[in-house]
Order: sequence, then structure tokens, then C-alpha cells
Amino acid sequence: MIRLHRLLPLLAVCLLGASLQAADAPTITVRKSDALNVAFTGIGGSDGALASKVVQNDLTLAGWFALVQPGMASFTVSGTFAGGVLQGKVVKGSEVVLSKNYSGSPRMAAHQFVDDIVETLTGHKGIATSEIAFVCNRSGRKEIYLADYDGSNGRQLTHDNGLSVSPALSPNGHRLAYTGYQAGYADIYVIDLATGARVRLVKFPGTNSGARFSPDGNLLACTISKDGNPELYVVSLSGGVRRLTHTRAAESSPTWSPNAAEIIYSCDETGVPQLYKISSTGGTGRLVSTGFGYCTEPSWSPDGQRLAFNVRSGGGFSVAVMDLNGGGARIVAQGENPVWGADSRHVVYSTGSTISLLDVPTGKSIPVISGLGKVTEPTWTR
Repeated sequence: MIRLHRLLPLLAVCLLGASLQAADAPTITVRKSDALNVAFTGIGGSDGALASKVVQNDLTLAGWFALVQPGMASFTVSGTFAGGVLQGKVVKGSEVVLSKNYSGSPRMAAHQFVDDIVETLTGHKGIATSEIAFVCNRSGRKEIYLADYDGSNGRQLTHDNGLSVSPALSPNGHRLAYTGYQAGYADIYVIDLATGARVRLVKFPGTNSGARFSPDGNLLACTISKDGNPELYVVSLSGGVRRLTHTRAAESSPTWSPNAAEIIYSCDETGVPQLYKISSTGGTGRLVSTGFGYCTEPSWSPDGQRLAFNVRSGGGFSVAVMDLNGGGARIVAQGENPVWGADSRHVVYSTGSTISLLDVPTGKSIPVISGLGKVTEPTWTR
């Protein structure tokens, strides 16, 4: 059993600082044809000040909107917060396009309101209520931490006093899988985030690592070396195991297609890591042509249209995005471990000292977690 503890005040200050940095950043500017002009007139009421800051920051980071004066706006966002309830409203002229009440803390209610705004006005899922887990060495050892997508509400999740790496949040945020060495070997643990209960799910002799949840959260794709070579397997949360690959190379870093029918992964069969695609029921892996010579850490967008991955460039790593419908790949940032958000628009990635939120269409990148030492391997709920 793991108890979830709040971090020291300094951690909260660091994460809040990152969040305020994002809040104070200039409004994301995109072409008029790509953005909806929205006026935000604030959240009134006795508890409206914090909710207003969160709503404005969320609208800015969402990327779909240009925040403008009311006279220039197509839509106007407003609300009141009192008695633990946010009454949110969006109007277009005299037409009310969204009117809904949200209960809870000002921050959570504001996040929920903005996610509904995004879905109502754009048809896309929002990212405001999502969470990010990551590896941090602040305690002197690598442990898993959890925070809101904007860097707020940070807390240390594992206290294993060992090596805890490769976290993977289930899409709905109910569970987290990670690789831990508490037993002396690399095993895969799964934590129920509501209760803190933990189970050592994959514990074969050898290495068990790199687990990633299927879209429904019931399966894990991972690397297991129990047969002598690191191969790709699918493991159910009830313990069933199915081997996918049969090669002399090392397979790692699986990512599921949105319909769970296929998995893209990294394999060094050619001598350097490249990306391959395989049926989630097994078979022969097929090379994914990226145009780059060294590719790792793929992440399949929830809409199925694009792939983000790492490429080696010079002495470091870059983040590349590829259109799976044949549009080619391009480098979009310098960093590692890219992961798509629920909106298939944003990617989070690490640079060692920060985790940044990248708006892929605009190229705008904002650090959301920093000041904690080395932070790596982000994972994101959907």
C-alpha cells in the first residue's frame, strides 16, 4: 500500500511558480482562420478570483482561441463562483451555447468548465482536467510524481527509496503503471490512484519494463526478457500474458493505436532503433518509414492521425511529429519522451530540467514543471 503525501511546501511553490509562469505568458496567437475569437469577462462571486485565473490560463493554453475584447469576440465566456458552485456560461450574441454548474474547488470547477468550452466550440476533447506523471530525482532517488497538466497540485506518488521509472498513466487516470526495483529486479507495478493500493503485476525472471496502457485501460504492452531476449508482450490486469514479437533484436517503447488494433514500438533490428508496427494480437513487425535514422519513444495521437517520437540530432534528442496519412515527419522541439494529450493537438516532453507543453500547430512551448531537479519521462491522462 502506498500513501499519497503532499510534497514539502517548496515543491508546491515550484510547481505553482511554473503554473503562474504559464498563466502570465502572452496569449497564444495563431492565424485568424485557425482560432475562435473569445472574450473572457471573468468569474464573479465570492470565490471567483482564483477561478478566473484558472479559466483564463486554461483558455490560453488550449490553443483553439484568441482572447480578444468583447466587441471583437464571436463568443463571450463568463460565470460566477459562490458556495462551492461555479455557474459557467458561454454566449454567442444573444444565444446561450453553454450553461452549466460545476461543483468542487475553484481550480477543478474551472478546469471542467474550460474542457466543456473546448468540446462545445471545437468538437475536440479538452486537456484542462488532465494530469501528468513524471520521474523526478528531487528526493535523491528517482521517484514518480503527479501534477495537474499546468504544473499545479504536485505531489510525490512513490516513496520506494529506490529506482522508480517509466511511469504510464491509464487514459482515464485511475491507474499508474511503472517499473520498480524494490525486489532487486526490474518489475512492473500498478497503482490504484484512488486507494493507493499497489500490485507487482509483471515479475518474470529478467527485465520487465516500459508498460503502456491500452486505450480501455485493461491491458499493458511492455517489454519482457524472460525468454532471454527483450520482446514485446501484452499483459492483462488479471495476469494473462501474450507474446507479440519473436526476433533477435530488442523491442521497447510500445504505443497503442486508438482502436487498440495495432502497436507501434522501437526495435534495433537494423543496428539502430527504428519504429515498427505490429498487430496487437501478434505477427510480424513492419517498418514505419519516418525519414530519420534513429527513432525511439513513439506516442500515437488519440485521433489516430499522427505519431510523435524521439530522433537523435547531434549530441541530443529532438521531438518529431509524423502524419500517419503520408504527410511526412518534422522536428517540432528539442527534448525527449513526447506524449500526446487528449486533444491530439498538444504534446508534453522533457528537457531534463523542465517538462514543457507544446502546441504543435503553433509551435508555442511553455514550461509547466520546473525547479525540481531532473524531471523526465512524462505520461499524460486522456
